[in-house]
Amino acid sequence: MRMIKLPFGEEVVALGQGTWHMAEDPSRREEEITALRLGLELGMTLIDTAEMYGGGSVERLVGEAVAGLRDEVFLVGKVLPHHATTEGTITACQDSLRRLGTDWIDLYLLHWRGPTPLEETLAAFEKLTARGDIRSWGVSNFDLPDVEELAALTGGSAVQTDQVLYNVTRRGIEYDLLPWCRERRIPIMAYSPIEQGRLIDHPALNAVAARHRATTAQVALAWVLRDDDVIAIPKAGTPEHVRQNQAALDIHLTEEDLNELDVVFSPPPGPRPLEIL
Repeated sequence: MRMIKLPFGEEVVALGQGTWHMAEDPSRREEEITALRLGLELGMTLIDTAEMYGGGSVERLVGEAVAGLRDEVFLVGKVLPHHATTEGTITACQDSLRRLGTDWIDLYLLHWRGPTPLEETLAAFEKLTARGDIRSWGVSNFDLPDVEELAALTGGSAVQTDQVLYNVTRRGIEYDLLPWCRERRIPIMAYSPIEQGRLIDHPALNAVAARHRATTAQVALAWVLRDDDVIAIPKAGTPEHVRQNQAALDIHLTEEDLNELDVVFSPPPGPRPLEIL
């Protein structure tokens, strides 16, 4: 498993596991837990979740999946913007810890920018870190002006990642946000790397997949993983889907592949507003 170093020194896997839209069908609960545990066995030890997902039901599912395996997991959680005051963030984190059945979250993110001043949320992150409730913190869905403002604040340079929408059809961050983060060695965490399944059977991806004897989803995932400073967190609700995602690590796209995809999915010629799902 390829590893990526976060600014605070921790190494995490380049390919993790997302959980958005899990726990929506009670009949699939056991299969989803089995899928997450299989992902851990295959080395996909980063699991991303959030208090928003299922109103906390996904955190409970993740807690069950990692029970007895907590020391092997790098757990990413998120606080909602309307909870992001200093006291609100601390309370939200404690609630998440209880649902997850754990004493700590490895990386705690502000889910997106809200009305609360960033200084208040940072104060909470610092308190939570000092208490051992979280080990590090970051942000999600922050565009370039947001991370620039964050970095200018006292303590803002401790940000570990910006989790954003990034895939072969959503390349806007390549113009300015991704270079800014690269210059500061802050990895991007890419959610929806397969566009929530909408890239499956895309003709352009099909042509590349045929050369690699792979699926279009695997090619889309390999494209996101082509650089050494992007973490991908695809969701996989079945064991077979988990195995397919893990196999994408073995696909090495050639210059011909990348150029061919650039023709169809053009890099951004200028700045674009950050896209969000």
